[in-house]
Amino acid sequence: MIRVGVLGAAGRMGREVVRAVGGAEDLELVAAVDPHHAGSRVEGVPVVADAQALHVGDVAVDFTRPDAVLANARSCLERGVHAVIGTTGIGPGGLEQIRMLAEGGSANAIVASNFALGAALLLRFAAEAARHFDAVEVIELHHEGKVDAPSGTAIAIAGRIAAARSGARPAPGGDDGHPGARGADVEGIRVHSVRLPGVLAHHEAIFGGPGQTLSIGHDTTDRTCYLPGVLLAVRAVATRPGLTIGLDALLS
Repeated sequence: MIRVGVLGAAGRMGREVVRAVGGAEDLELVAAVDPHHAGSRVEGVPVVADAQALHVGDVAVDFTRPDAVLANARSCLERGVHAVIGTTGIGPGGLEQIRMLAEGGSANAIVASNFALGAALLLRFAAEAARHFDAVEVIELHHEGKVDAPSGTAIAIAGRIAAARSGARPAPGGDDGHPGARGADVEGIRVHSVRLPGVLAHHEAIFGGPGQTLSIGHDTTDRTCYLPGVLLAVRAVATRPGLTIGLDALLS
């Protein structure tokens, strides 16, 4: 039995994770932590404020905020609790801190910008397409409550494409009077972010070549799509030393 604690347990994703862990025969929920909702209950489980409640578990799942995730990771990893982190917006410096903590102790970490299996496959397919198309742009749409832009998944897609394509093709610029119209430059790839009510999540890589385009996309219609990936990571993290980045690393 794997003992699991959830950080951000009262949030949108945290609630889903609490429900999924509670319904898995090989997992046991031992702590639901959310300092902003202490004293409430999620799926009948009391929510506490103190992250030290996680230290009785084997694995901590973090769906919180970029400004809290590094402190949470340090608290868990330094005490031998494996970390599965779905919080986005960490950045290269933060990932390096998590790597050092995981490699310097007895606990491991898995960080994924997106736990949907379809999104993990999108990363693989986009990298394959990039071997044949140099011209590409990435578009991502999310709900208006998402605090980071571009999304972690869009950044990961751009990174995979940049690493896989044989050559870079400079994207044309925009109107000098309207800076930002051409999106952000992520490793030489234009990335466009949309934030609107009524949207959950959409990611798309659009490749262009003479006489053709190729679009590879993934739509999230319900947050339950993330749960199989989260549970996969919870079950795998103890067997993967150090830091693992991306759910697709677990698919093989």
